[in-house]
Amino acid sequence: MTVKLSKAALQNLPKNVGVPGYSQSDLKAGIIHFGIGNFHRAHQAVYLDALFNAGTDHEWGLVGAGVLASDEVMRQKLQAQDWLTTVVEQDSGHRVAHVTSSMIDYLQPGDSANTIARLADPEIRIVSMTITEGGYFIDPASGVFNPQHPAIVADAADMKDPKTVFGLILAGLIRRRNEGTAPFTVMSCDNIPGNGHVTSDAVSGLAALIDANLAEWIKQNVAFPNSMVDRITPATTDRERNLLATDFGIEDNWPVFCEPFKQWVLEDHFPTGRPALEKVGVTFVKDVAPYELMKIRILNGGHAAIAYPASLMDIHFVHEAMEEPLIRDFLTKLEREEIIPVLPPVPDMPFDDYFDLIVRRFSNPKIGDTIQRLCQDGSNRQPKFILPTTADRLKAGRSITGLSLVSALWCRFCAGTTDSGKPTNYLDASAERLKVEALKAKDDPKAFLAMTDIFGEVGTSPIFVESFSRILRALWDKGARETLKLYLDDKL
Repeated sequence: MTVKLSKAALQNLPKNVGVPGYSQSDLKAGIIHFGIGNFHRAHQAVYLDALFNAGTDHEWGLVGAGVLASDEVMRQKLQAQDWLTTVVEQDSGHRVAHVTSSMIDYLQPGDSANTIARLADPEIRIVSMTITEGGYFIDPASGVFNPQHPAIVADAADMKDPKTVFGLILAGLIRRRNEGTAPFTVMSCDNIPGNGHVTSDAVSGLAALIDANLAEWIKQNVAFPNSMVDRITPATTDRERNLLATDFGIEDNWPVFCEPFKQWVLEDHFPTGRPALEKVGVTFVKDVAPYELMKIRILNGGHAAIAYPASLMDIHFVHEAMEEPLIRDFLTKLEREEIIPVLPPVPDMPFDDYFDLIVRRFSNPKIGDTIQRLCQDGSNRQPKFILPTTADRLKAGRSITGLSLVSALWCRFCAGTTDSGKPTNYLDASAERLKVEALKAKDDPKAFLAMTDIFGEVGTSPIFVESFSRILRALWDKGARETLKLYLDDKL
């Protein structure tokens, strides 16, 4: 017997399921969040749920928002269960489920007028977002906002009906300025170095297309705190829905399964106020950059490193990749010899201890995180998680063999087949172009590096070109398994 999740059913849920100690009716909207995906519901929404359960800060309820077709699908799924989400935390000896109720509404995607009106509401003091690394209109080669992107140009031409997150945010800020309402704080929760600065560049960059004075007002009056967020949260499939029904007796349209670990480091810059998240484990600091760089380079870079050899070796789950000695040892050698040595120190966080924690998290057999998830969106992730480390080592005159191997593995993966001949199905906005150039690179490795919007100056470095070319040939000639062996034996 299972119970379909809803507010009315909360009292009938099994005793081993945690339920909110507060009522949705007790909450008032204080935050609008763009991008109600799994990560947000396992992270920011969970922290707020814990705070509300402590009986405080009920004026900071979440309102969902989005601009994509997938956002409307999520909205309908969550609306059918009164905006509730079941979050299941699990590792090898631990599995607990609790229902969060921190979201109280979800704006209709595509209804610009209503979304702008809610953004202009003085009760909304924070607008946050998890829109993925690829959602910021960044030129991968230069690393800065691209004001010539067609979607941005279109919003600048019609601010009454903007279609992007930044267009909607700017429209809301314009109305607040016109009405004499203090601007809300804009808080990015995405894995991008300097995510607050990047978001500021996007909003003010769009504003500059409309009015230089408006752009200057944004820079002078709107807060964009930087943050570092962390929690491994796989995609939801029928596997997770069935596990929830079998183990906890709950029917949830879109549950979230995640690891027990979570972390949030945030700059304390909220002029119109913020929830007291320090009470539930959020770390507030003056400068988040060292924490953020550590996480992006070690964890996200580590994910990018193991994704492609695992895929080429037909490995399905992340924990299975970590059970393969070649991949685990490759990750360890790469991190300890090339990634960690070029990182600035982080207060009270020894890198060796942090990396050991990452290995344990990647090895968690209960998460069900897939290699396919890690492989997607490489054209946005490589320039953010791998190539900056490569650039740092090139500038310092240090070895880049392992990092070149990561990029070559990605190229080999993009060619479309694993070493056994199975298709490498993946999601990437540049998927077709990547495959074309990767196949060219089999005979001419420079073809792949010629994508300057991805590789930038790294792709023109003679040292990197030679290393990448040599390793890519080894991957085609010998396969991923034998090439990893050569790397581990210092013979690559």
